[in-house]
Amino acid sequence: MLTSDTKSLRLTALCTALAALPLAAFAASDASQEITTAATHASLSSKADSLKMAHAHLHHTLNCLVGPNGPGYDSKAENPCKDMGGGAIPDTTDEAKKRSLEHVAAQARAALKSKSLETVQKDAEKINSELGSVG
Repeated sequence: MLTSDTKSLRLTALCTALAALPLAAFAASDASQEITTAATHASLSSKADSLKMAHAHLHHTLNCLVGPNGPGYDSKAENPCKDMGGGAIPDTTDEAKKRSLEHVAAQARAALKSKSLETVQKDAEKINSELGSVG
């Protein structure tokens, strides 16, 4: 027969375990959501009416892909994926998908060096398309 102390201890353990479940769900990253958000910002970059805005949205794309510890991450630029995980690349477990995302990130880094709005827009359109096929 269980004593009241044992029942209380078990109830406390059960409550603690149940309370931790939602936290575990929030801690899990969602690479597909990061990829979708990166694609959205690549699309916005491809339609930007100034080089400054095209670069800004492309930085958002890159930040979503690489995460705060990745190559090319710009802490001065917004990271629309900051609450989704650590970046699509580090959060992706599929190696083929990870390689594709790394290729897209390299394209974004290269496009960010361009001083031509038309070039950045074309590159961003290609990046958006590639992210659509990866995600």
